[in-house]
Amino acid sequence: MNDVFLDEIVRPDEPTSGPSPRSARRAERAERDRRRRRRRRRNLTALVISLAVLGGIGYAVVQYVLPVVSGFQADRQETTDYPGPGHGSVDVSIPEGATGTAMGEVLVEAGVVKSVGAFTDAFSGNPDAGSIQPGTYGLLLEMKASDVVLALLDSENRVQTKVTIPEGLRVDQILEKVSSVTTVPVADLQAAMADTAATGLPAEAGGSYEGWLYAATYSFEPGTTPTQMISAMVSETVKQLEALGVPEGSRQTLLTKASLIEREAKSPEDRAKVARAIENRLAQDMILQIDASVAYGAGKSGTELTRDDLQTDTPYNTYTRTGLPPTPIASPSLVSMEAVLHPADGPWLFWVTVNLDTGETRFAETNAEHEQNKALLREWEAQQESADG
Repeated sequence: MNDVFLDEIVRPDEPTSGPSPRSARRAERAERDRRRRRRRRRNLTALVISLAVLGGIGYAVVQYVLPVVSGFQADRQETTDYPGPGHGSVDVSIPEGATGTAMGEVLVEAGVVKSVGAFTDAFSGNPDAGSIQPGTYGLLLEMKASDVVLALLDSENRVQTKVTIPEGLRVDQILEKVSSVTTVPVADLQAAMADTAATGLPAEAGGSYEGWLYAATYSFEPGTTPTQMISAMVSETVKQLEALGVPEGSRQTLLTKASLIEREAKSPEDRAKVARAIENRLAQDMILQIDASVAYGAGKSGTELTRDDLQTDTPYNTYTRTGLPPTPIASPSLVSMEAVLHPADGPWLFWVTVNLDTGETRFAETNAEHEQNKALLREWEAQQESADG
């Protein structure tokens, strides 16, 4: 039996309550491995987070920063301007309610300005730019943007047709006037008038435009339709009547009286007197004996009337019928409308213009006075004949 064998027998066993050195070393190595794995996991997590952050920043740069930079560069490119002054000509329509940007887009498309940015810069730099009115303007091609703003502020550059309708004209004369200036055929204007709803003719007019086409100056933009032209004149009449406070239902009567006054007197004072004489005659149920109304019914001017015309019965013959004619006989002025509303005070029943050049009118209460005034007219006529002969 050797010593080793004896040692195994004689030495007691190692205590079993604590780890053996070999086990301790194994445990230590395992712990180190666990710590290394935790560090690797933390490092990997940090790397992932770092990449995510960097990726987010990159995304933000691509999504937000680059477009701003690109937009800035594009803006710099878009604000390029023509040196001016321009050449040729072009009509450009600025729509209602257009912003500076919207105007710029229209102008770029028309070849007037080089970029929207150039125009908006010029628009913002001019304190009066906000007062640019919608409409059609005659401009040059390839203008400097600031010059375009100034051109749009100048009403002289507006492309429009101005038509002046004198007071006292009949509908047929008004249509001829509009047609001669705008080149719109009379037939087209008449066709437009057939749709009274579209032109806004009030129902109380009974379908007749006589007296409802207001005498004024109208500016028609290119492309204005016949319906819009007629509507503008009707609308102006309605506007004036509303301003005078004339209630609906009374407007046709007022226009009829005003049209008679328009054709019978010139000065505001005489018109107020004629208005009173008409009211006095109507109050007494007298015939009005207004030559202008008879002439309208006969399709003639007042100077062309004959004795036969005075005896020919028509709805407009105020020698054969009492009361007012069925419609106005012309488009009255505002002065004549006001005369109807505010007639002069007086007992007059008769009036006659004794000088057709000056429009001098004499008024009378009795027929005898009226005959004396008519004699003055005949005397004036004789003088004209003598001068012509």
